[in-house]
Amino acid sequence: MNTYMALIFPYIAFTLPFSLWNLTTFFRKLPKELDESADVDGATPFQTFYKILLPLVAPGMFTTAILVFIFAWNEFLYAVTFISKDALKTMPVAIVGLPSDYDVPWGQISAASFISTFPLVILVLIFQRRIISGLTSGAVKG
Repeated sequence: MNTYMALIFPYIAFTLPFSLWNLTTFFRKLPKELDESADVDGATPFQTFYKILLPLVAPGMFTTAILVFIFAWNEFLYAVTFISKDALKTMPVAIVGLPSDYDVPWGQISAASFISTFPLVILVLIFQRRIISGLTSGAVKG
């Protein structure tokens, strides 16, 4: 309770199945001939993965990382359950704590919501091409 580890472990446990499911699509679409040709050329399994397969699935890994980051950034339930110190609260929990008993500061809530989504929008705009290529490359059967 009231530590970053109290959030890190549930986030990992919750996003790991999604990440594996998403990345399985990218690894399954790779042809077996790449592994076989690397084996014939004398590459070790690690070299095959690092030099041949990893560059081909990089868009999928990047897309998965972005989606997991967005989930962790916007997650509310674990953060409100495990964190009670004000210094450790995440943005969604802090925004919910803004209203008082007699006043709802709509301007502050709107500004805080904009500030909390602004990094995500910038991140998506910067890496838009990689996200689109990662999402579409795993969807096409060849």
